Amino acid sequence: MKKSLKLIAVAASLTLITGVSVAPSAQAAKIKLCLALDTGGVDDRSFNQGAWDGARTSKVATAEYLAAASSADFAPNIKAFVDKGCELIIGVGFAISSEIVKSAKANPKISYAVVDDAGADCDANFNCKPVKNVKGLTFQTDEAAFLAGYLSAGMTKTGKVATYGGAPYPTVTIFMDGYVRGVDYYNKVKGKKVSVLGWDTKTKTGSFVGNFTDQNAALTLSKGFEQQGADIILPVGGNLGAPYAAANDKTKKALTIWVDSDGYGLLPAGKSTLLTTVVKEIGASIKSVAKDVAAKKFDGSLYVGTLKNKGVSLAPYHDLSSRVPGQLKLEVRKLRDQIIAGTLKVNG
Repeated sequence: MKKSLKLIAVAASLTLITGVSVAPSAQAAKIKLCLALDTGGVDDRSFNQGAWDGARTSKVATAEYLAAASSADFAPNIKAFVDKGCELIIGVGFAISSEIVKSAKANPKISYAVVDDAGADCDANFNCKPVKNVKGLTFQTDEAAFLAGYLSAGMTKTGKVATYGGAPYPTVTIFMDGYVRGVDYYNKVKGKKVSVLGWDTKTKTGSFVGNFTDQNAALTLSKGFEQQGADIILPVGGNLGAPYAAANDKTKKALTIWVDSDGYGLLPAGKSTLLTTVVKEIGASIKSVAKDVAAKKFDGSLYVGTLKNKGVSLAPYHDLSSRVPGQLKLEVRKLRDQIIAGTLKVNG
């Protein structure tokens, strides 16, 4: 009896120390998730911010990040996480992929993932093979961009829309491909001739800033398209389109479409002319891989975000919702459903 009372007293004292009584099944330790960011900072209104939002709100992980001033920081940041004993190391952006792969090969007991890249081990001739402890987090953004293109074709007053990218990488041009195909599909079913400036899906040539940081160059491109008659513009390059979106708050000369994370909650100015966002649900992909690691079900198979698994989406129209005709909204929803069902192929 005394022994039982002693055990009860110990349990009570532990409860007082922790401040909460936790059921045994809920006491599983969280994994240590470490995020190696791309350049641009954690508040880049794009990849980094979306990735960090997903990591910090994971219910199965404690998260931290390291920012990169340049690509020279990628390897040291990843090494720092290895030394800290991180159980899941995620690199943000395809540019960091090679360093993630190098670290993964040297540390086979650690789980790795890379956002927006397959995370494969490739030689100089691009002969690639998977790495069993690296999971690529990729996104079929052309599906959502197709919807944005169709929407734009239905909204334009001038019959001209435009798109451009930060640099001609596949993860950029996939947006542009989908956007143009969406416009083309609208033209086909409606008998219209809406044109797209800035990208040719056949020749794979178009307009690019050359990087993802030069907002002045991006502003020049946007204004150039505006002068050519485009009244809806899709910049694919993180925060590149912010200055033009802000300028449009006053001029109202064109509408903007954002990418990656819903621009409505991120842009300090430009919300009144933001039509929608082609969203990569980066946070959801990070939570998914963290959950797998915590459940000891991690493998190196590729994650592909689609409309069907809610890995990509078209954001709400927000302030412009009343300007989008109800019939056009209905058509966009039907197209989304057809893509999900597999009855409409948009991937070229």
